[in-house]
Amino acid sequence: MVPDGEYRGINEMRRLLGNPIVVAMVLGMLVGYGLNTALDAEATATVAGYLSILTDVFLRLIRMIIAPLVFSTLVVGIARMGGTGALGRVGARTMAWFIGASLMSLLLGLFMVNTLAPGVNLGLPLPEATASTVQTAGFTLKDFVTHLVPRSVIEAMAQNEILQIVVFSAFFGVAVMHLGEKGKTVSNLADAVAHVMLKVTGYVMKLAPIAIFAALAAVIATRGLGVLAAYGKFMGGFYLSLALLWLALFTLAAAVIGKRGWKLFGMIREPVLLAFSTASSEAAFPRTLEQLEKFGVSNRIASFVLPIGYSFNLDGSMMYCTFATMFIAQAYGIDVPVSTQIEMLLLLMVTSKGMAGVPRASLVVIAATLATFKLPEAGLLLILGIDQFLDMGRSATNVVGNAVATAAVAKWENELKDDKTT
Repeated sequence: MVPDGEYRGINEMRRLLGNPIVVAMVLGMLVGYGLNTALDAEATATVAGYLSILTDVFLRLIRMIIAPLVFSTLVVGIARMGGTGALGRVGARTMAWFIGASLMSLLLGLFMVNTLAPGVNLGLPLPEATASTVQTAGFTLKDFVTHLVPRSVIEAMAQNEILQIVVFSAFFGVAVMHLGEKGKTVSNLADAVAHVMLKVTGYVMKLAPIAIFAALAAVIATRGLGVLAAYGKFMGGFYLSLALLWLALFTLAAAVIGKRGWKLFGMIREPVLLAFSTASSEAAFPRTLEQLEKFGVSNRIASFVLPIGYSFNLDGSMMYCTFATMFIAQAYGIDVPVSTQIEMLLLLMVTSKGMAGVPRASLVVIAATLATFKLPEAGLLLILGIDQFLDMGRSATNVVGNAVATAAVAKWENELKDDKTT
């Protein structure tokens, strides 16, 4: 007889292998490798360009959903807080978790990159220190603060500026909360809009396996698997660091929530896979919201914490910034004192909060950090070729971090019920 535990393991494996997203990932890698070996560079680039159309359309559909979904869910979450006292308490607990998680991810990134030293004896030709890199604008405190406030909410929504949408939604939600009966009408309307957008999300998500297949096939077809081998130590070290961060996050979740904290990982597996395969945490936002509510998080907490997390709690992206910056310094043989690394960490605590909605945001923040500490900005060229593969991991980690934060705040507020799947 097979023990019950083994039956569960077999069933879990069958369910995983039968998941359309996992199947699409495997097929995408196989097809991409086949194209890379069978076609010349020009033909491969042409085919990859056609494949990328599918991914681009899918991501556009997702971005079409994000602004109205973030606005409606956040307004509902704030309006149903019951008063400014409850709003302030939940907001304070949310930001306390975000700050703690940010410090943990940055410190872990610094510890791991110093311990593993992936940039030492890299064995690859280094770009000249004066070589041109991606065009980036430096992040300053002034830019960050002024960027918080939208010049127009229509412009913010048109450009999917999540941070600005969050700020406007917060003002709007507080106003609705203080309008009494009239406010309830607006709140109910926003709730209806949120449910409509979640329904639209269900339609869009049916295309996810196709988009995932196309994304991976295009990337591996053009860059091949060889680029992974050349940067094996760097990529392996970074993914090991992400794994440790996941372990730390779910350990914290278990400490706050109890044993159910470990079950949370199973609940958010699909949105995590979606974020990983598309290298977009935005793509996973609607499904993460649904799964958190199935896990038992109340709608008002999930609708408040999760959208804010997409602006202030990018754990994977923050770890990448410290890891990549120190990797570049190591590659050029530059010794960065501990005191300077602490300054770097404090700078990243601020600049990383401006990453939401900025294209290739992590590279922008890394470039600004390199410039601030007089490190070779040309070192960005070392990581550009593999940034897509790294973006997959950090996007998935952003989803994990925000899911854990939302569940933890719900527990603190006594608004975490038994999950709806049992």
